[in-house]
Amino acid sequence: MADIVRGASAQWNGTIKEGSGTFGVDSGVIKDVPYTFAARFETAPGTNPEELIGAAHAACFTMNLTGTLGKYGFTAKTINTTASVTLSGPQPGGRKVLKIVLTTRASVDGIDAAKFQEIATEAEQTCPISNALRAVPIELDAALV
Repeated sequence: MADIVRGASAQWNGTIKEGSGTFGVDSGVIKDVPYTFAARFETAPGTNPEELIGAAHAACFTMNLTGTLGKYGFTAKTINTTASVTLSGPQPGGRKVLKIVLTTRASVDGIDAAKFQEIATEAEQTCPISNALRAVPIELDAALV
């Protein structure tokens, strides 16, 4: 199978604190979304790169968990995942993403908690976005509901 390439772009105008930018993805599903310093580092409304990393990670892991459950003969009724991305405060050398916490809750018939935990861990270890982000500690909190 051929490699798959997905793309996104961003632009910025002005200074870091007073300026603003927009970003989008090649598919057009996300287009001209504004972002600012205040939305990223303060409490202003809007999105930021860390939130987008979290969205991508939660989506990828949830889909991968679905596939990994299926590999072992289980089908989830529902899987809900959040990804919390922690960004450091200012520091020498720049801010850093300190950790990502994936919290997932799933309803899966016919599976016990230990087997679910084993499968969830495998799914996190084989998730393409998790693997792209391995420079950052990733914590997994997976449980059945």
